[in-house]
Amino acid sequence: MAGNTEPLSPRAKLAVTAGKAAAAVSRAAGRGSGSVIGGRVALKLDPDLLARLAGHLDVVLVSATNGKTTTTRLIAEALRASGPVVSNALGANMPAGITSALAGGSDAKYGVIEVDEKYLAGVARDVTPKAIALLNLSRDQLDRAAETRMLAEKWREGLAGSKALIVANADDPLIVWAASSSANVVWVAAGQEWKDDAWSCPSCGGVMQRPGDDWFCAECGFRRPTPSWALSGDHVLDPHGSAWPIKLQLPGRANKANATTSAAVAAAFGVPPQVALERMFSVQAVAGRYDVVTFQQRELRLLLAKNPAGWLETFSLIDPPPTPVIMSVNARGADGTDTSWLWDVDYTRLAGHPIFVLGDRKLDLAVRLEVAGLDFQVCESLDEAVQQAPPGRIEVIANYTAFQDLRRRVGN
Repeated sequence: MAGNTEPLSPRAKLAVTAGKAAAAVSRAAGRGSGSVIGGRVALKLDPDLLARLAGHLDVVLVSATNGKTTTTRLIAEALRASGPVVSNALGANMPAGITSALAGGSDAKYGVIEVDEKYLAGVARDVTPKAIALLNLSRDQLDRAAETRMLAEKWREGLAGSKALIVANADDPLIVWAASSSANVVWVAAGQEWKDDAWSCPSCGGVMQRPGDDWFCAECGFRRPTPSWALSGDHVLDPHGSAWPIKLQLPGRANKANATTSAAVAAAFGVPPQVALERMFSVQAVAGRYDVVTFQQRELRLLLAKNPAGWLETFSLIDPPPTPVIMSVNARGADGTDTSWLWDVDYTRLAGHPIFVLGDRKLDLAVRLEVAGLDFQVCESLDEAVQQAPPGRIEVIANYTAFQDLRRRVGN
């Protein structure tokens, strides 16, 4: 059951009103949704507002390096089978953005909240979640985020003693290490395509052994736990061994893994897998990701990839050659200003595709592609790239702020 259902105090109501006003001004000025500035104003007036707003909700937190926005959306759709949901669907995942989202959820039963990795422990303390979904950890925003082992340690310390149900990916050693301090864990075999951040044991530093889909440390005995939920092809296997078909409009294996975790979370709230998965089919795009748009009389599919693991997953779902590919990379504050991660991405997977490069750091990306031995063309704008691209639907892959730039340009 949800916690405190008492009405908000006058101070909290004032903070919510002021926050909504600040957000409205930001939107009117053309500075985005206003969710962050609105939340900051509200929290300034009432530092405990986040906890107050979550008091009547059954809260699910979702955190990961990749896939948290999509998984948050899938869980929200599944839980709507059981009651109204409030969620930060647009991905504003730090305390200010979360506060803005919850301010609109006075009539909701569930709060499904995406949380930035750095803020997970703090937000969990504030909102007392009923469940926390942990998907993966890999290198990202190298100038901002902690090294992955350090981040896993912070999660492990922050979640120790939590009464929340932890729904965690058994295939990622860093996630298992982080979740193992909790008493109530449901393990999900969601897979791990990118393994380059998980070759050393997070427990003792030894070399991880990875035969097939299994993993273990021969030095300290830390090993993959036995999952009770699993992704198997196009089906979710539940703890009873029943197989439920996954039918998504979202592409790729990664989204089937997200759906598997989402089904496990939904089941903890009494929503059966069949119902949860059927509801997930309604999700066609997530904050512009996977949208197919028309621009200059051409079809463009918009794909977000922010780090090596994300690019690897994205390469697995694009149409085969000779489909043209446009790639855009920025290095602004929200991206992380360090682009050395480009050298960890296996761009040779794009061999045979006509490639067009743009963005603030287009020359960084061009050097990387040159070393990879790929043919490409550097462009000054999306318009130029589309004009130069050969016929057919164009796959457009961009990191965070570059993706937002492209969405604005195509009017999405």
